[in-house]
Amino acid sequence: MSSVPLTAYLMLALILFCIGLFGALTKRNAVIVLISIELMLNAVNINLVAFAKYSINPGLTGQIFSLFTITVAAAEAAVGLAILIALYRNRQTVNVDEMDTMKR
Repeated sequence: MSSVPLTAYLMLALILFCIGLFGALTKRNAVIVLISIELMLNAVNINLVAFAKYSINPGLTGQIFSLFTITVAAAEAAVGLAILIALYRNRQTVNVDEMDTMKR
């Protein structure tokens, strides 16, 4: 029975993180930016679980940290979407470039 090497997990996480970073830095839609941040957090979760599996003393540390990360990601999505809904009601847009209500 063959095992998936650590580099495969790391490459998958790298690709996901780069896609998320590209989306967060280049897109104007705030919902897409939130989704991109979620993608980056999922890449971090893959790294945590992979390093926990392939460490010298395999244990549950990576899985526990990944559960905390998932909890933070869920809270970030809920708060972010609530802020976006409030801003959309005031501005009628979800473009990041046009959300400058704190400047005035």
